[in-house]
Amino acid sequence: MADAMPPKDRSMPSPSAPAAHPSSARPTSVLLANGVARLEVTLKLTTAILALAAGVYTYLGVRELLNGSPTTVFFAAVIYSVAVSVGIYAFWVFMMQFMPHVTSGIGRLMMAGCMLLGSLMIVAMSSWLNASALAGAAAIQQHLAITVQNYTRDLDRANSQAIAAQSLLPDIQLASSRFAKLAEAERAGSLTGTSGSGTVVQLLSQMSTQLDGLGQQVQESGKRVSALYEQGSKSLAKMRELISDRGPIATRSDAFATESLTLMGVIANLQQTSVAPAVRRAATSLSSGFIAPAAGGRSGDLAERQTAVVGKVEGAIATQAALLADAADKILALPRIEPTRYQTLSPAEAVLRYAGDFIPSWAGAISIDLMPAVLVLILCVVHAAIRREGLPAASASSLTAADLVTAMQVAREVEDARRAAEARPAVAPAEAPPAPTIEPQPAPAAAADENVTSLSSARVGK
Repeated sequence: MADAMPPKDRSMPSPSAPAAHPSSARPTSVLLANGVARLEVTLKLTTAILALAAGVYTYLGVRELLNGSPTTVFFAAVIYSVAVSVGIYAFWVFMMQFMPHVTSGIGRLMMAGCMLLGSLMIVAMSSWLNASALAGAAAIQQHLAITVQNYTRDLDRANSQAIAAQSLLPDIQLASSRFAKLAEAERAGSLTGTSGSGTVVQLLSQMSTQLDGLGQQVQESGKRVSALYEQGSKSLAKMRELISDRGPIATRSDAFATESLTLMGVIANLQQTSVAPAVRRAATSLSSGFIAPAAGGRSGDLAERQTAVVGKVEGAIATQAALLADAADKILALPRIEPTRYQTLSPAEAVLRYAGDFIPSWAGAISIDLMPAVLVLILCVVHAAIRREGLPAASASSLTAADLVTAMQVAREVEDARRAAEARPAVAPAEAPPAPTIEPQPAPAAAADENVTSLSSARVGK
């Protein structure tokens, strides 16, 4: 039909259809690969900075452990810290270059084992020295503070034991006063019925005088204990000032050691100043060394009364002596105090001893050394994603100028090789030797077949 519309060309785009973008979205693998390429310099620079920081803190830590002249210590610490920095950088660069590209299970396990072994070696040669540099002074201060607490406890215990003997003083004074009053009463004749200063009065006065002397010893011991305790308190105050001071920790530690020796001597003197042994010996001598005086009465009746009173006095003295001896034995039974000995520690030793109190410092010291491990794991994840998705074939729009030049050179080489291969068969027939002529074989003679009758002909004849 003339009016029929020509069929619409399906290849023509519809006006309403959106225009197709010349380039589609880039695959994720391409983005990841480009990101890895762009961040390669950043990774190496970050690893180098972390290795340098580890080397600096390692130098600060190892310098406190070395002995010798300042020059020797300086060069030894520098060499060690440089070796640590180079080793840490090389180890993590090797891990970043090789571990992400290992795909087999056994290979990954071996690389993970290598990374674990290397991390342990880094902690052993660097991290604890980093922690020493970060928290060494604070750890030594804590060591000094704990030592002061121990010395305070020892001084208080020694003072308590020395003062415990002072609790015997009221009993001694009471017993002395009792014997003195009995002597005064006997002068009026209250005990024997006869006034005067005879045998009983002399005995009672003698016991009162002995107990007075013992009481004076206890009082003098109390004064010495107070003086020693005050001296020990001054040493403790000086130690606390050294802890809170802002000077070099090594100088403060040496001054602290000097004060600790003084305080140990004070504690030993306090234990020797205790009057409890003297009270125990005096109580023993009162009972065991008592010698009853002979009655000096003019009459037999008075002598008998004096003898009876002396016996009672002897019993009272034995009772009082037993009480004093028991009280002194309880004091002597207290355990002897062994004062704490101050041990000088280096910053590294202090950090190791009090590691539980400086967990943040340890975490920071280890993180400086092992932070590249996180970057290695990130690279492993990224390369695994790239392998799983695969990189698309390169297009002209994604090639750089260098890639295009290389591709053109390769294309020219391929074209030249193809033309050379086409030219070689055209020359070969002209140079090839002529093929041998095959002569046709003569047909077999027909006479030989004249007497032969075919099977089909024989059947028809029948």
